[in-house]
Amino acid sequence: MSGNELQIALGLSDRKSFRERYLLPALKAGLVEMTLPDKPKSRLQKYRIVKT
Repeated sequence: MSGNELQIALGLSDRKSFRERYLLPALKAGLVEMTLPDKPKSRLQKYRIVKT
């Protein structure tokens, strides 16, 4: 899912808040990963759940 799709799925409207409170902590905790880790600001960036 894209960041925007995740934000909508969670019912959040503020993009900055979503990124700071949800997306970045989930990335740091290893719960989700970027599909394009070399290009974190790419418009094509997507995220997927890490399978443990």
